[in-house]
Amino acid sequence: MVAFIVRRLVQAVLVMVIVAFIAFMLFQFVGDPVVFMLGQDATPAERLQLRADLGLDRTFVVQFWHFLVNAAQGDFGLSLRQGAKVSRLIAERLPATLELSLVAALLALLIGVPMGVYSALRRGTFTSQLFMTLSLLGVSLPTFLIGILLILFFSVGLGWFPSFGRGNVVQFGWWSSGLVTSDGWMHLVLPAITLAIFQLTLIMRLVRSEMLEVLRTDYIKFARARGLSNRAIHFGHALKNTLVPVMTITGLQLGGLIAFAIITETVFQWPGMGLLFIQAVTFADIPVMAAYLCLIALIFVVINLIVDLLYFVVDPRLRLDKAGGQ
Repeated sequence: MVAFIVRRLVQAVLVMVIVAFIAFMLFQFVGDPVVFMLGQDATPAERLQLRADLGLDRTFVVQFWHFLVNAAQGDFGLSLRQGAKVSRLIAERLPATLELSLVAALLALLIGVPMGVYSALRRGTFTSQLFMTLSLLGVSLPTFLIGILLILFFSVGLGWFPSFGRGNVVQFGWWSSGLVTSDGWMHLVLPAITLAIFQLTLIMRLVRSEMLEVLRTDYIKFARARGLSNRAIHFGHALKNTLVPVMTITGLQLGGLIAFAIITETVFQWPGMGLLFIQAVTFADIPVMAAYLCLIALIFVVINLIVDLLYFVVDPRLRLDKAGGQ
């Protein structure tokens, strides 16, 4: 177990170094930050001075090493558009994105897993066919169209929910949360549903297919021969063995929710990291783009590590294989 964790940590460090190198290359090929910061009217002396202050007059290797050290400390410099520290901008936007992504992930799990189990156990029924049809729509429709339709129906037509913004938030130190106010929840409903629909349908179809596969295995037949009840077979044996691939997809999709909430945040003007990244791309704000890339990579690496460790808890065969190999 310890060797497995160490090996995964080494792999995670290598991945982060590669991602940091890619992020650093943005500074080399996406324009000159000196021009962005001083403008076209700056004198050559001012440009040289700023270039020296930023360390851009050093060699490529030295620049990358300083970037790597600073990135490890969470320091990505100043935003070229806003003139503020990138770490502060990320810290201000991170709570909004995490809350939106986590609520969407919980919706996808709490609704998708029961729908998948029901569709597997009640194949051929009208409700099961309806779930499968809705899942096709959820997979096929683009996220921005789902968001626009929800705004048109529930905000413009019925007036039940707000169409943009985050609502009232409460500060807990540097963390801001809208989950403790009713207005915050009202603003969260439509973006969370929009972000969750694709993941919900994906989880439902995965649970259904895995459940059907497990129900055909020999040990399920033996369990029926022993006289176990359907509830014990379906939920005590079949569903438990279905959770391993579901955990993999859910873990990866959680990272995807955080990384690709850009469209949802843009449609609903949700003040998260995705909207910050879109604004950074529009204005070629390279430090913000580099910080976003590194942060998303770190989130994926941490989630993958957690999922790998959960395998040992859910599937005892992995522990037996490791023990036999040692």
